[in-house]
Amino acid sequence: MPKTQYTSKKFSGPTLDIIDSANNIIEEYEADGLDLTLRQLYYQFVSRDLLSNTQKSYNRLGRIISDARLAGLVDWGAIKDRGRNLKENQHWENPGQIIRAAARGFQIDHWKGQEFRPEVWIEKEALVGVIGSVCEDLDVSYFACKGYVSQSAMWGAAQRFDKYHNEGQTPVIIHLGDHDPSGIDMTRDILDRQEILRGCYSVERIALNMDQIEDYKPPPNPAKLTDSRCNGYVEKYGSNSWELDALEPRTLRELIKRTVLGFRDDSIYEDVREKEYGYLDILRHIEENWQSL
Repeated sequence: MPKTQYTSKKFSGPTLDIIDSANNIIEEYEADGLDLTLRQLYYQFVSRDLLSNTQKSYNRLGRIISDARLAGLVDWGAIKDRGRNLKENQHWENPGQIIRAAARGFQIDHWKGQEFRPEVWIEKEALVGVIGSVCEDLDVSYFACKGYVSQSAMWGAAQRFDKYHNEGQTPVIIHLGDHDPSGIDMTRDILDRQEILRGCYSVERIALNMDQIEDYKPPPNPAKLTDSRCNGYVEKYGSNSWELDALEPRTLRELIKRTVLGFRDDSIYEDVREKEYGYLDILRHIEENWQSL
């Protein structure tokens, strides 16, 4: 990925230390095939005691990273803004190229014939880039709730789950959210509204939970006292809350993988994959011989 200098800037010693630490963290995650949002990078600084957990520290890190990118000291592709993406059409030079692309993207339903049909629902859209690759590898649908799920999205999910029921499968929602008054309540809300819509009756919250907070020790934030659910939350968990973003991306991916594989019958899965390999051989033959067809 590129480090391109557009401006010249002198940085103080402490600021250069922050830039060096940012590059070290970025390299760690790139080695695992992961990228980071600015907030995820910030939480890595906090969890390593490199910055205090305050809005002022977050804003300062954002300014430093912005300046360092312009000065050619931080890779432009290393920090992702997952909320702003360009959409464009694809183009091909010949039929062989599109057949090759079709072969790369071809996949039959890996959950065909399985007893369960899991979906992964995550509270924040910014974390879709973290979980997307593991969900796609497992052929599991995933969804950014963006807080409380809209009624339209909830109804659409119930229609999918009705289809799964008709195919003899039990739908399961695997939910990940913040550990704060609203984040905890969102899991309850999903189950309650799905029961009303007669969709999914099984919601498994796999993060962020108190045992994970005790194990991984993510940096805390004060619970939002203005949240109407705060009193019950404080009685049960105390005055701190924790953001899902504070968990390492590798940990989130491993949690999802372990949970999803617990619902999969591997013997059925291998039969489906064998059928898929046969279809891929057909597509490769067409790609190699398209000019003579």
